[in-house]
Order: sequence, then C-alpha cells, then structure tokens
Amino acid sequence: MAIIITDECINCGACEPECPNTAIYEGADDWRYADGTDLKGKVVLPNGKEVDAEEAQEPISDEVYYIAPDKCTECMGFHEEPQCAAVCPVDCCVPDEDHVETEEELLGKQAFMHHN
Repeated sequence: MAIIITDECINCGACEPECPNTAIYEGADDWRYADGTDLKGKVVLPNGKEVDAEEAQEPISDEVYYIAPDKCTECMGFHEEPQCAAVCPVDCCVPDEDHVETEEELLGKQAFMHHN
C-alpha cells in the first residue's frame, strides 16, 4: 500500500528529499508523474489510467506535505523500508488504508516509473 502523511505533519520537509520516486510534495504544490521518474508524454499507468506525465496535477493537500499515491512504492526496489517514515520526527508517515497494493504491484509500479 502507499504511505500517507497525516495532518500531524509539522511541515519540516525531512521526508521530501528521501523519496526515490519524487512522490512527496509540499502542501499546495502541484505534482507531475514525470517528476523524478522516466515517464514522459502520454502514458498508461499500471492501473489503466491514461495521463500526460508532464501535466500538472492538483495538490492532494493544501496544508501539509503529501504523497502522490500513484507514485508511492513504499520505497520497494530501492530500500527495505519507506524512507519517509524512517526520517519523520513525528511519525506521521503511515500506511494508507485507501491504497492497498501487494509487493508485486509496488515493484511493478517502481519498474514502470524507472525503466533502467
């Protein structure tokens, strides 16, 4: 499953540079599928949704840092544990019960975003 940042976030920003998928954004910032990935132009995501990787997406939170669930792989394929949760000083990076994925799905998503 993806990780979510709860509203206990103190906006310290420690998590953002740790994300290997560039899935973490500051509150109110737009996000893009292309940010920090190999995705370019029109792509069909593993979930079947067609998107323009370079098109700005609406912020998921206006208040605190947030994680784009379509880009979160819980650091699978990069690290043994989610790095955002490892560095968070207030333990507000927790599993997102609304985005449950298997290890196989997470690794597939990681391979899709990073072609090499």
